[in-house]
Amino acid sequence: MKTGMMSTSRLKQLLDEQQVETPIHAIVRALGGEGSMSAAALCRATNLAKSTVSVALADLKNSGIVVDSVIRERNNGKAGRPAREVQLNPNAGTCVGIHLELEGLRLCVADVSHSIIDELYIPIHQDYAPFQGLTAARAGIEKLYKSNSLARSHLLGIGISISSPVTPEGVIHKASILPSWAGVNAKELFSNELNAPIFTDNESNCAAIAELMWGSAANEKDFVLLKIDLGVGGAIVSNGSVIRGIAGGAGEFGHMMIDPHGALCRCGNRGCLELTASFREPVQQMSAILGRPSSIDEIILMAERGDMGARRLVSNCGQAAGRGLAAICAVLNPPIIIVSGRGALAGEMLIGPLKFEFENHALIKSAELAAENRTVIKMGKFTHNDSLLGAVGLVLRSLSSSLSPQLILNSP
Repeated sequence: MKTGMMSTSRLKQLLDEQQVETPIHAIVRALGGEGSMSAAALCRATNLAKSTVSVALADLKNSGIVVDSVIRERNNGKAGRPAREVQLNPNAGTCVGIHLELEGLRLCVADVSHSIIDELYIPIHQDYAPFQGLTAARAGIEKLYKSNSLARSHLLGIGISISSPVTPEGVIHKASILPSWAGVNAKELFSNELNAPIFTDNESNCAAIAELMWGSAANEKDFVLLKIDLGVGGAIVSNGSVIRGIAGGAGEFGHMMIDPHGALCRCGNRGCLELTASFREPVQQMSAILGRPSSIDEIILMAERGDMGARRLVSNCGQAAGRGLAAICAVLNPPIIIVSGRGALAGEMLIGPLKFEFENHALIKSAELAAENRTVIKMGKFTHNDSLLGAVGLVLRSLSSSLSPQLILNSP
C-alpha cells in the first residue's frame, strides 16, 4: 500500500473514532480545524503537556499523517523568533465544497492542510431540480478529482452551502432562490448518492465560517456578518461558533420587518430589510434604464466611473443596510461587523453611507464609548466565493467537532 493511502486510511480511522480522546486524536482534530499550528499552540488547544505533544507528533510524523509546514512569522511582523508549525499531510485527505446557486453549482476541492486545490462552476438553469443538482455535483466531483490526479478514496467529506435556511438535520426551508428544493433533506439526498459524509448550512453561515477561518474575522470569537447581494443574508458568530437557531433561521437579517405596510418580499412578508438593502431592486432599475439586463458588477463599475445614477443606487443600499445594522446591534451589540457579498465590492461607496446611517441610528453613539468598546465595521476578505470556501470549512471544522469544551481551539 502506498504511503499516501496508508496515511489516509489511518487519518480516517482517527477521525471516525469520535469519542476517543488520546493525545493523537486530540492533535489530529485540532489540526483539522485550525490548519497549521505550532507545538505551543497545540499544547494550549489540547491542554496537553509539551512532552506529550512532542511524543504524539513524532508518532504522527512517522506515520505520514503530520508534516512540517512553512515557517510563519508571529508577533504581527515584529522582530522575534519565527514559530515552526505542523499540519496534516496534504496527501492524507481531501474535502469538497459545493455552493448551490441560482443557475448552477460552484465546487472546489481542498486538502486537509486547508489548501484550495481547484474550483469549478457548472451552469444549469434557474430553478433546477434536486436530481439535476445532484447529477451536476457528481460529475463535478469526478472532474475535479480526475483533472487534479486525486484519489476519490481520499475524500473525507462534502460541505454544501445553500441559499436558504437549513435545519440542523439538513432540511431546506423557504427556498425562494431554489423553489424546487423546498422540503428536501440535502444531507440524505447527497449522502445516498455520493458515498461521503455530508455537512450542510445556509450560505451566509458558510460565508461567516470562511471569514472566521481565513478572512477578516480570523482570530475573532464574536462577530456579525451582513451579506449584501441580490438578497441580504446574515450570520451570528458567538464564541467561535455559528448560531443557527432551532430551525436554521438565525441570522436571517434580510427578512427583518422594517415596514409592516411596505412592499411584498419574496419570503411572503412585507417590508423586509432585503427590499431596500439588497441589489435586487437596483439591478432591475438599471436594467430598465439601459434597456437590457444589468448586474451588480456593472452597477458598481458604472458608479466607479462616476455615473451619478449608479452611485445613488449603491448609496441607497448602504444607507438601508446601515439602518438595519443599527437595529441588529440594539439586540446583539457585537464587537465586529463584517460586510460581505458582491455588494461589498463597491467599497467605500457602500460602506461610507452604511457607517453614517449606522452611527445615526445606533442606540449608543461612538462618541460615548472608549475606542475598545466601539463596534468595528469592516469589509469581508471574500466576496464572490465566501460561501463556497465556507462549505469547505464545514468539513474541516467537523474534523475537530468532537473536541470537548476544554479543548476549544485558540490562536497562537
